Amino acid sequence: MPFQNDGQVDYKALTKLTELYLASGAAGLFANCLSSEMFELTPEERLQTIKHVVKVVDGAVPVVATGTFGGPIAQQADFVKQVYEAGTEAVIAITGLLAAEEQSDEYFNEQVFQLIDLTPGIPLGFYECPEPYKRLLSSEQLKQFVETGRVIYHKDTCLDIKQVEQKLAAVQGHNFGLYDAYMVHAVDSLKAGSAGLSCIQGNFYPELISWLCEHYDDASRAEEVNEVQKFFVRNMNVMHNVYPIVAKYSLNQRGIDISTFTRRKVGNFSSAVKRNVENLYSEYTNLRKSLEYAV
Repeated sequence: MPFQNDGQVDYKALTKLTELYLASGAAGLFANCLSSEMFELTPEERLQTIKHVVKVVDGAVPVVATGTFGGPIAQQADFVKQVYEAGTEAVIAITGLLAAEEQSDEYFNEQVFQLIDLTPGIPLGFYECPEPYKRLLSSEQLKQFVETGRVIYHKDTCLDIKQVEQKLAAVQGHNFGLYDAYMVHAVDSLKAGSAGLSCIQGNFYPELISWLCEHYDDASRAEEVNEVQKFFVRNMNVMHNVYPIVAKYSLNQRGIDISTFTRRKVGNFSSAVKRNVENLYSEYTNLRKSLEYAV
C-alpha cells in the first residue's frame, strides 16, 4: 500500500501501482491483503482503497479483497458484504481469523459454514495469511468448502508442493482457482494445475511473474523459465527483508513515485539493505534483457 510521508494513503500512487500491474499482464488483483498493510488500515480505509482499485481496473481483470478481520462471525459477515458491494469478484477470508490457533478444525469448519450461510450469493475465498498465525487448510477441508459452490479462490501458503497437489486433486472440476504464494515451487505448482501465483515477488517485478505464468509449460523456453524461477529463489531473502519497504524502494527504481513509508514495524532499512535492493534491480535488468522482454 502506498502512503504519503505523513502516513496518509497515497491514492495517486495507488493508481500508478494498479496501472503497473495491469500493464505487466496481471490476470487479477488482490486489493486488500498483507502486502497492502491491511491490518494497519481502518475499516473505512480498507473499503476506500478497494473501491479505488476497482475503479482504476474498470473491469479489465477480477479484483478480490479480504473481508474478515476478526470478531463474531456475524460481524465478519457484515464486512464481507460491504467488501463485495465495493465491486469485488470474491471476498477473501483469513483462515487465522475464523478460529483461534488452539481451536479445532471442526470448530473452524463450523465457522466457515456459518460465514457461508450469512453471506448468501457472495463468492468467497481463503488466504492462509501468516498473521495473526498461519492456519493451513487440508485438502479434505478445501474440498468440503469448494463443493458448496461458494468458494472459488484460495491463496496457498503451505510451502509444500505435495500438499498443493493434494488440494488441486481434491477440487478438480470445480469453478475454483488455487493461487500459490511460494516461488520455490512456482513452476511445479503451475504444472500441477494452480490457476496462478500470488506472491510478494509480484510487487517487485510483476511482468516476470506474468511471463512465468504464460511460459511455465513451454518446452522451447524451459531454460529461460528455469532462470526466472532461480532469480526469484536466489533473491528471496532480499525481497523478504524489511518488507514492504524494500518493495516500495524497488518500485521507486522503476519510476513509480511512491514513498517508502510504512505503518508496519519491519526493521531498519539500512544502507546495506538498500544496496541489496539496488543490486537486485541491476540483476533484474540483465535478466529482462536476456529474455528479450520489454517492460
